[in-house]
Amino acid sequence: MAKKQKLLGIAMVLPSFLSLIILVVWPVFISIKQSFQNEENQFTWDNYKYVLTDPMMVNNFKYTMLVTLISCVLVLIISYALAAYLRFSNSWFSKVISRLYFIPMFIPGIIAIYGFINMYRDNGWIARFIGSENMPSFVYDIKGLVLMNLWFNIPFTTMLLLSALSAIPGSVIESARDVGAKKLTIFFKFILPLSYNTLLVALTFAFMGIVGSFTAPYLIDKNAPQMLGVSMQQHFSVYHELGQSSSIAVILFLMCAVVGFIYIKNMMKNESHS
Repeated sequence: MAKKQKLLGIAMVLPSFLSLIILVVWPVFISIKQSFQNEENQFTWDNYKYVLTDPMMVNNFKYTMLVTLISCVLVLIISYALAAYLRFSNSWFSKVISRLYFIPMFIPGIIAIYGFINMYRDNGWIARFIGSENMPSFVYDIKGLVLMNLWFNIPFTTMLLLSALSAIPGSVIESARDVGAKKLTIFFKFILPLSYNTLLVALTFAFMGIVGSFTAPYLIDKNAPQMLGVSMQQHFSVYHELGQSSSIAVILFLMCAVVGFIYIKNMMKNESHS
């Protein structure tokens, strides 16, 4: 009986395990292998030397990190403020916002980008009202890319943070108020520590989604410097440099792996203390 249960458990896990091997592990292995090969399939470090030392690629790395950090910081600040407002406000406006803030999650990305271009380009809808000479540059500019990152990430991040804030007992906050604690003290001593783990989860998801993004940077960002996702695509399909594109993919994977490791280590640390 126990043997049958073990076999049943293996049979149930096997499809997911095979899918993981075929769709994730094997492509990662192939990319790592190709990143160390030249056109004659010989081992070389040249691909990584190019990616890490070429001035154009160095600028792409710096630009990618700049956009990612700015976007992540703004996403966390705006999402946390919005989640806190929805959690602790009972006004009619907060109830309306609570039913509308997640709508961007159900709009396909390409449609959102198309609407953004029509809205903010120099001859778009806003420019027709205020005049193109008064219209700041958003399309083909870092400002537009950051705005699109906010559009894509704020709803999901707010949903995560709102769930964490909703789990904080109201009695904790009321007790702090009863002993004379001010709003900032309540926030930094109670609310923020109790929602820190979820904040770290939100940061991890936002970072991984932004650092390797392609569609928005490809359609609304400038040609140089580029986000690494766009640069990788161009090296693959335009320049036909498979080794260089694979090395960019490996470096992106390592960057995300570092963030994932920090998250997992922090979660294990919290579990050990609990």
